[in-house]
Amino acid sequence: MPRPSRLIINNSIHHVMARGNQKQKIFLDENDFSKYCDLLKHYKYKYRFELYGYCLMPNHIHLIIKVHMGKDLQKIMQGLNQTYTIWFNEKYNKVGHLWQGRYKDMLVQKDKYLLDCITYVEFNPVRANLAKSPMAYRWCSWNGRSGTKKDCLINQFDIYE
Repeated sequence: MPRPSRLIINNSIHHVMARGNQKQKIFLDENDFSKYCDLLKHYKYKYRFELYGYCLMPNHIHLIIKVHMGKDLQKIMQGLNQTYTIWFNEKYNKVGHLWQGRYKDMLVQKDKYLLDCITYVEFNPVRANLAKSPMAYRWCSWNGRSGTKKDCLINQFDIYE
């Protein structure tokens, strides 16, 4: 049975999730998280998308992305996950799939739900008992979004725009 095609809308915001194959860890040390962030920067520059929130968990990722050209979301995620997989497999002398199937994405309306979605993503480490607060977790957008620390990955946005 063919997989359903994705909804392609210009200037749309998506909550994107990708999980490690068989729920395995995709980040084994701090350098792995850092590499994924570097790749995010690279693809953000290449495709000019906006990143409103993110959380990198040991076995999955969440991204809140605004794409200007709807078709770019597929290119962004393919490049990001494929490049990271090649790097990860070389680093750990592995072969095969790192990700469990296709990434998932949900369209997000730019209103209060966007803020709720970002907050949900940023509180993932708290719910998983990895941190006492999102502020204490290094690999999410909480500190950058709140202005506590500089985070060049995050785009600020005006919810009323």
